[in-house]
Amino acid sequence: MSAILQHIVVMGVSGAGKSTTGEALARRMGWPFIEGDSFHPAANVEKMHAGIPLTDADRDPWLHALAAELARFEAQGECAVMGCSSLKRSYRDILRSGAPRVRFLHVHGSRELLTDRLAHRSGHFFAPSLLDSQLATLELLEPDEDGVVVDMALAVEDQVTEAMRLLGLN
Repeated sequence: MSAILQHIVVMGVSGAGKSTTGEALARRMGWPFIEGDSFHPAANVEKMHAGIPLTDADRDPWLHALAAELARFEAQGECAVMGCSSLKRSYRDILRSGAPRVRFLHVHGSRELLTDRLAHRSGHFFAPSLLDSQLATLELLEPDEDGVVVDMALAVEDQVTEAMRLLGLN
């Protein structure tokens, strides 16, 4: 357990493995995992299922709900790991408004690997046809943002080990 109160948001486009990597990191750290997708309003889920990209207006209440969830954990004095695409800096700014120390772990990889993963994924509302819109929307972490990038091609446990090393969580 980290002595510093902080929250790690595992970010990336759909298919990158945010939930898998985030859950593994949370287990390793002994922190709770927050599945950001579960906070989407029904209208957002319906749009994504239909292959309609979300707008910033669609995402705004969802991102504020996630920031409020981070604030809730912060108020309880508890660290947390959250899975959330966090594609734009402005989205990450909203998440950062929830707690003083929100850090980002960007699980990133090739379009080919993403396409393959999405083609073989079942039981998720995200339409694989939306990958291109997410890649077009993605703004990489900027040098002044508290975050790191790991390669999604690594085994999940290796991603977690690398993330912990890069974030100084060892």
